[in-house]
Amino acid sequence: MKVGDKHYRSIWFDEPSGQVQIIEQRWLPHEFRVVDLKTRDDFVVAIRDMWVRGAPLIGATAAYGVAVQMALDPSDKSLAETWDILHETRPTAINLRWALDEMNALLKPLPEGERAAAAMKRAHEIADEDVECNRMIGVHGLEIIREIAAKKKPGEVVNILTHCNAGWLATVDWGTATSPMYHAVQDGIPIHVWVDETRPRNQGALLTAWEMNSHGIPHHLIVDNAGGHLMQHGQVDLVIVGTDRTTAHGDVCNKIGTYLKALAAKDNNVPFYVALPSPTIDWTVKDGVAEIPIEERTDTEVTHVQGKLADGTVTEVQISPDGTPGGNPAFDVTPRRLVTGLITERGVCEASPEGLAAMFPDRVQT
Repeated sequence: MKVGDKHYRSIWFDEPSGQVQIIEQRWLPHEFRVVDLKTRDDFVVAIRDMWVRGAPLIGATAAYGVAVQMALDPSDKSLAETWDILHETRPTAINLRWALDEMNALLKPLPEGERAAAAMKRAHEIADEDVECNRMIGVHGLEIIREIAAKKKPGEVVNILTHCNAGWLATVDWGTATSPMYHAVQDGIPIHVWVDETRPRNQGALLTAWEMNSHGIPHHLIVDNAGGHLMQHGQVDLVIVGTDRTTAHGDVCNKIGTYLKALAAKDNNVPFYVALPSPTIDWTVKDGVAEIPIEERTDTEVTHVQGKLADGTVTEVQISPDGTPGGNPAFDVTPRRLVTGLITERGVCEASPEGLAAMFPDRVQT
């Protein structure tokens, strides 16, 4: 996607400098920064401290992290340590483990002298594959938006609600939940997006709203608790969210607050779709509530907020009383019974073991 007149991915290899570069997302929307990741420790910090975030992007970043480390030390010990160290950074996002397993399976049988080149080649492939997956999610999700638009009166917009940021900033490009939106705009379908603020890190306010602004898509930023009200009053035609891990039975783990949106959508007969590339499916897990580890992040994300002052200074302020601790589960699980369908790179399927097995017969594990 574009920032100004220039095309960017969220992570890329810069040929002139020979460095992996990322958009440092903690400073958006107020500052646009590009930084180099030169060592394994740089990749650890970038993933753990959310310079990059979103399951698909985390996976691609981890793959590049392995490649950079193999150029520095291609030994078996280094490969094993890198898997462990990177895997510990964000436990909920399954794409992280998937990418590390992909790299490990490729590199372990190779002689040490061949590992660096093979690792970088595979990291590039993982990034390119993610872009194509997300493009196809948009192609299939566009059909859902078209069907809703066809039932509208001339000039009426399709109102879409999304939670957190499942945009191109959460992937290598296109995004998951946003890809159908971008395709709809390209197709000439008038849409309007309700952007949840997504406390406590405010990825909706900071990132999704920035994406919508950058691409000229009509939108409004709303507080997290407004979604149900809008649905009650017929102001939401469908919900599309992303996911950090989806079980083999169709339960969906996503940013905290997603479950509440799904409950409100169910109560108001609003379609609730989840957009995901297939590496986000964890075929080893069936019961999302019981089996998916939920990351607990620092309480300062709850007790403090970052924003821009009137003079343009970006700073962090405390919003809670001194001595009040914050609880910060980063994700929740939406049971499959609340999910209308899963939008994947192969098409739209039912959120069920049968639906996923039919869509991905080559991936399902027995």
